[in-house]
Amino acid sequence: MKVVLFCGGLGLRLREHAESLPKPMVTVGYRPILWHVMKYYAHHGHKDFVLCLGYRADAIKEYFLAYDEAISNDFVLSDGGRSLQLLSNDITDWRITFADTGLHASIGERLRAVRRYLADEEMFLASYSDCVTDAPLPDLIDNFRRRGVIGSFLSVRPTVPGQFVSQREDGLVTSLTPASTSGLWVNGGYFMFRRGIFDYIREGEELVEQPFQRLISDRQLLTHPYAGFWAPMDTLRERQELETLYAAGQAPWAVWESARPADAPIAALTGRPGPG
Repeated sequence: MKVVLFCGGLGLRLREHAESLPKPMVTVGYRPILWHVMKYYAHHGHKDFVLCLGYRADAIKEYFLAYDEAISNDFVLSDGGRSLQLLSNDITDWRITFADTGLHASIGERLRAVRRYLADEEMFLASYSDCVTDAPLPDLIDNFRRRGVIGSFLSVRPTVPGQFVSQREDGLVTSLTPASTSGLWVNGGYFMFRRGIFDYIREGEELVEQPFQRLISDRQLLTHPYAGFWAPMDTLRERQELETLYAAGQAPWAVWESARPADAPIAALTGRPGPG
C-alpha cells in the first residue's frame, strides 16, 4: 500500500532548534524525523511514499536528491577513497512522490491534493511526519481489512505533562488527574483509509474535524487503541527525549534494528553511491 505523509507544517514550536528547517527535517540521530517514520513503514513492506509538501519543500527535496547512504550505514572504504562498498542500505527500493500541496493548506486539503496519486489504491496508509511508534502495523492493517470501514486511526495515551481538571459549574475543582493516567485516548496520527474517504472531505476542511464527524455518523471510523510506545516531536523537549533514547540505543520505534538477527546477510553495493 502507498503511504501518504503530511510534511507541510511550519513547526513553530521547534523554530528555536532549527529556524530554517521544516519540522520533518529536524534530526533524531543521523536522520530527520521524517526518515524515521518512512523507515518504520518500509520495515513493514510499505515503500511507496507520497510526501505532501508545504513549508520549505525545497529542503525535503534536496535532502533526498543528495541522499548519502554512507551516513547511517556501515561501509568499507578502499583504493584511497575512490571505492566505497556499502554493507547495508536504506532507500534503494523506496519510491517517493514529492507533491507540493500548498504552504497554508490543512491536512484535509493536502490529502485531497494528492488524490490523483492514489487512483489505483483501494486502501492506503497515512501519517503525520513528526511522531514515531512501534505499533504492530501488520495487525492493524489486518483488523482494518476485516472490519470493512472507510477510515481508522491509532489512538494513544496523551504524553503531555500536566493534569486534566474536573470542575463544577461554580468553578470549584472536583479532581486533578495526571494526563498520563486520565484514561483518555488521543489521535496518534497513524491512519488507514479506503478511497471512499475522499467522499467525506470537502474543500477547505481539516481531516480530523468535519470529515471524521461524518464518518462517525455513518459508523465508518475505527480506532486501534495502543498502549505501547508512541511519541510526538512537537517541542524542543520532546525532540531531546527522542534524541536521548536514540543515543542510548533504546529507540523503541526503530523496529528495523531489533528485527535484524546479528548474523543476518546484508546487501553489498560496490562503488561510491550517487544521489538517491
